[in-house]
Amino acid sequence: MKGRVMMRSYNTRKSYLPDKFSVTHLFLAIQIVIFLLMTLNGGSTNVLTLILFGAKFNPAIVQGEWWRLIAPMFIHIGFTHILVNSITLYYLGTQMESLYGSLRFALIYLLSGLMGNLMSFAFNDSISAGASTSLFGLFAAAIVLGRQFPYNLEIQQMARSFTMLIFLNFFFGFFSAAVDNFGHLGGALGGALAAVFIAMPRTSKSQNGQRLLFLIIYFVNAIFFAYTGFMRAGFALY
Repeated sequence: MKGRVMMRSYNTRKSYLPDKFSVTHLFLAIQIVIFLLMTLNGGSTNVLTLILFGAKFNPAIVQGEWWRLIAPMFIHIGFTHILVNSITLYYLGTQMESLYGSLRFALIYLLSGLMGNLMSFAFNDSISAGASTSLFGLFAAAIVLGRQFPYNLEIQQMARSFTMLIFLNFFFGFFSAAVDNFGHLGGALGGALAAVFIAMPRTSKSQNGQRLLFLIIYFVNAIFFAYTGFMRAGFALY
């Protein structure tokens, strides 16, 4: 992931209050509206409400509800959960969107969440939800940027900060049974891969081969996790 990318100047100190359409704000609005609807329909910690609104629920996915691999990144369990993830998305998302642009940012966010939910589907039987699968993907994407732009001091500082943050989150997460560590790990994997094959604007065409390779790796992992999850959950059902 050390490929050279053509870049003149990417400002990582842009305002966190963009004056135009922001995908970050759209994602925030979606998850807040869903949280309010869940609160009015039994509460966001109610298992039946979580399942109704689309939390990751392996038996339902096996039965064909594949949309549950996307929906969980907009669903949260409890006020603290959505508060922390919303604050993180607001600051991290605005910064990453200013670097990648809205479309590329949206793709990295969604593909990270998808990979995180697929890995959780494969190895975690519990009901789970939360934007953290996508957020871990953004952390990983920032770290990839640090590898791609070793001489950009601002990006290097950002990458170092997120490297420490993602390490601490993984470390403490493994001591909590309530944390979906497989979802976080899958999200980080998806974000790292997506950051390479989606790439920054004005990326050199010489990197197209590497981008294609990482795209293939993404799909291979996604298929493997889907197959593993289907086999495990399918056997459990029967």
